[in-house]
Amino acid sequence: MAETKTIRIQYYRSKNSTPTKHRLVVKGLGFTRLNQIVERVDNESIRGMVKAIPHLVRILED
Repeated sequence: MAETKTIRIQYYRSKNSTPTKHRLVVKGLGFTRLNQIVERVDNESIRGMVKAIPHLVRILED
């Protein structure tokens, strides 16, 4: 079986005072609180979401 690649993302800056679209992207990535780390499948759609809000999230390297 093929192993799916994952990406670890940390939500480190608040979404307060950001446009509504940015808030929806944060919610779409599954973040519920600050400094939370989530693992998502590494595909183009997730990368695009992260690219839309690079000032709010960071990609963690293993």
